[in-house]
Amino acid sequence: MAKILTVDDSSTIRRLLGAVLRGQGHDVAEAEDGVAALEWLAEHDRPDLLITDINMPRLDGLGLVEAVRSLDRHRDIPILVLSTEYSDEKQSRARKAGVAGWIIKPFAPAKLLHAVETAAA
Repeated sequence: MAKILTVDDSSTIRRLLGAVLRGQGHDVAEAEDGVAALEWLAEHDRPDLLITDINMPRLDGLGLVEAVRSLDRHRDIPILVLSTEYSDEKQSRARKAGVAGWIIKPFAPAKLLHAVETAAA
């Protein structure tokens, strides 16, 4: 199974993601925003997948994606966005930064797991 880093400022969403993903045997780490995610990435082995929210304090999800893509060690990590936002501008920016998929909150666990399987493959 995959090692997945989830990034969301909502502890409820992090718990829900963790429950769904761990229920399928995935190893899940959590960060509360983009800064915490970059700190985690600097201190741990490379995850197989990163799932991030967009709107977060300190460093938002799009800034996180751009920062991860600038790091040689993590440049090719598959990244999924999980957000309540669905603007064309943000999706376009995310695609240009190399996001593998976009999931709208609230999410169906089956849809999340399908996106994870596709992105982590």
